[in-house]
Amino acid sequence: MSGKGTSTVERPEGRSASDRGRSRLGDVTRPIHVERRITTQRRTTVLLAVVAIAIAGALAAALFVLPVQTYFGQNDRIEQRADQLAQLEQVNSDLRTEVERLRTPVGIREAAREELAMVQEGERRQSILDLPDVPTDLPAGWPYSVVSGIVEVRRTPPVDPADPAAP
Repeated sequence: MSGKGTSTVERPEGRSASDRGRSRLGDVTRPIHVERRITTQRRTTVLLAVVAIAIAGALAAALFVLPVQTYFGQNDRIEQRADQLAQLEQVNSDLRTEVERLRTPVGIREAAREELAMVQEGERRQSILDLPDVPTDLPAGWPYSVVSGIVEVRRTPPVDPADPAAP
């Protein structure tokens, strides 16, 4: 043990902080001699500083700005997916209800009637077709001119005489 105080830690030999009246930070804060500088021209130094700032800005954007932007974009996509999930769950619920209905005898009978046109014993099937469209290209002349007038009257809506915009 050395007699340099109460510490049991051995101090390194060599330069100490009080050497020549300066601190250990003296090497960092002391101006660099012109011959030891990286660049000697001021314009080159400014250009290197601008490039260093641009690289630092790009790194900051890559490390902080882009992840935050992606994070907020993910929240929007999560909300969209949650809405889609709710809609799909509703559709699935409706389909489960329909499947349960079709598993009953009444449901089977209704599906067979609608999709396969099943007729049970003692029933008679009647097919009713929609009426065809009325032809509008009738020839000119007496019975057809009357029919053309009737068709034209049915196509145009009735005119309200109290309406000032009516022709």
